[in-house]
Amino acid sequence: MQHDWLDKDFYKLLGVTDSASDKEITKAYRKLARKYHPDANPGDSKAEERFKEISEAYDVIGDPDKRKEYDDVRKLGPVGGMFGGGGGRPGGFGPDTGMGGGRNFTFDGVDLGDILGGVFGGGGGARQRGPQQPRGQKGDDLQADLHLSFDDAVAGVTTSVHLTSDAACTTCNGSGSRPGTKPSSCSRCGGRGVLDDNQGLFSLSQPCPSCGGRGHVIDDPCTTCRGTGVERRPRQVKVRIPAGVKDGQKIRLKGRGGPGTFGGPPGDLFVVVKVAPHEVFGRKGSNLTVVTPISFADAALGTKVKAPTIDGGSVTLKVPAGTASGKTFRVKGKGIAKKSGTGDLLVTVEVVVPTELTDDQRAAIEAMAAAFEPETSS
Repeated sequence: MQHDWLDKDFYKLLGVTDSASDKEITKAYRKLARKYHPDANPGDSKAEERFKEISEAYDVIGDPDKRKEYDDVRKLGPVGGMFGGGGGRPGGFGPDTGMGGGRNFTFDGVDLGDILGGVFGGGGGARQRGPQQPRGQKGDDLQADLHLSFDDAVAGVTTSVHLTSDAACTTCNGSGSRPGTKPSSCSRCGGRGVLDDNQGLFSLSQPCPSCGGRGHVIDDPCTTCRGTGVERRPRQVKVRIPAGVKDGQKIRLKGRGGPGTFGGPPGDLFVVVKVAPHEVFGRKGSNLTVVTPISFADAALGTKVKAPTIDGGSVTLKVPAGTASGKTFRVKGKGIAKKSGTGDLLVTVEVVVPTELTDDQRAAIEAMAAAFEPETSS
């Protein structure tokens, strides 16, 4: 814990609320870091000071464990006489408090032993906490749409998705230094990225303000990325789409998202599949659907019809006499392939009512209608 945590609002420094997600905090930090980085603002002392402040803020609330400690301390507020004597009275630590290894000490219903034990790295007494190396931060997860034809979605395809995003600089390979040069170890922190702040019994650590917690300094920055190691550029990512993918389904490509910082891993890329409708076939899960028209006479007398299949072939169906319009027939194994087998083809027959009739057709239908009229008793 830093002795000045109560005096600094790290959330405000990064422009986020205290309920912000880890991803929102990281995104806010990266945006500000690019804006105020010393390499991007040479000779600007205000920008350098701002960069130090946001680096310190992110070192705390960008780390889940430190963020919890920070939130706990802020909720507790200033406790008068906390490190003075006081025989166990509220606001002081006596010989039998949680700091000394006896009873737990509480203040306003809050167990300080639990909070301070986590803050100072102890389970019963305060002990020195060694300096921490800054941990690498995972890159942002990205999302991109991929438009597929109905046939490609059913059969599966290997293709590429196109997107413009932050990526490791192609000139310096993400190092931030001009090609042929390397970052030098920070002389102030000795390459550790943190500085010790001795507070009597406790040895606290804070990010090195000279290197922003990175442990190294870029003496000769890359001209493409200005020392950030990141550039925004268009790129293509190869993706294999499995057979039977659905419209709106997400495909995760691990490690193909935004670049990490401090040596952290890249984020993931989520490809959202957009499937175009087919002019003939529809889909219900792993089943394909198709509508086949038949005449009234065929529906009444029965017939055989051919229905198309997705592979370009066809199947022959027997339509029994008296089939009503909208009746669906199932053809096994002619649908969409899946891990546990293949779906079916659902063929729905639709009785077509003619809109124009010849004289002979009209006469025939009138005769049929008369034949179907119920007989009346005389």
